Amino acid sequence: MFGTIGFLFTAVWWVVTLPFRLVFGALSLMGRMVGVAVGFSLMVVGVALGAGPFFLIGIPMFLVGLLLTLRCLG
Repeated sequence: MFGTIGFLFTAVWWVVTLPFRLVFGALSLMGRMVGVAVGFSLMVVGVALGAGPFFLIGIPMFLVGLLLTLRCLG
């Protein structure tokens, strides 16, 4: 008897929270994609600056972009 009521409560709770989980999941995915794009851009600019005379700025910029990209992918 209690198992049926518990299953019914679980099913109703799953249906009620589904829209919220979908919206928050989509926002999380979009945030990760923006983080990867910004991190990759920082890596590209860092390598470009590191190859020239501004390597003191380029190397840290590359490392920050790398860490941001890895954090968003992991």
